Amino acid sequence: VQLQASGGGLVQAGGSLRLSCAASRRTFSNNGMGWFRRAPGKEREFVATISWKGSNTLYADAVKGRFTISRDNAKNTVYLQMNSLKPEDTAVYYCAAARSAVGSGSMTNYAYWGQGTLVTVSS
Repeated sequence: VQLQASGGGLVQAGGSLRLSCAASRRTFSNNGMGWFRRAPGKEREFVATISWKGSNTLYADAVKGRFTISRDNAKNTVYLQMNSLKPEDTAVYYCAAARSAVGSGSMTNYAYWGQGTLVTVSS
C-alpha cells in the first residue's frame, strides 16, 4: 500500500499549485480519496474528498471555490488544484485513501495515508 504525494513548494499569496498523489492500484481501486492538511501548531484537518468514480466531491469551507479535487483512475492518481492561495493555506498536505468508494471529512474513514508534501504561501 503506497501513497506518494508531490507538488508542494513555496508560492506567493494569490498563486497556484497542483498537488498530486500517486497510489498503488490496490490502494486506489474502488476507493474514495481525500486531502487533509496540518498547519504549524494545529491539528490535521480535512480539505477535500472525491468518490471513486469522481462524481461526488466535498470541500472544507475554508477552501471552497479555490481548490479543486480530481482524479485519473487510469493513472491511479488524485490531484488537488489550489488557486488563490493564502498564507493560512500553509501546511503539510496529506493524501489518503478511504475505506469505501465514497470519502468523507472524517479522518477515521481513511485507511491509508501518504507522507505529506509541504506547501508554503508567503504574504
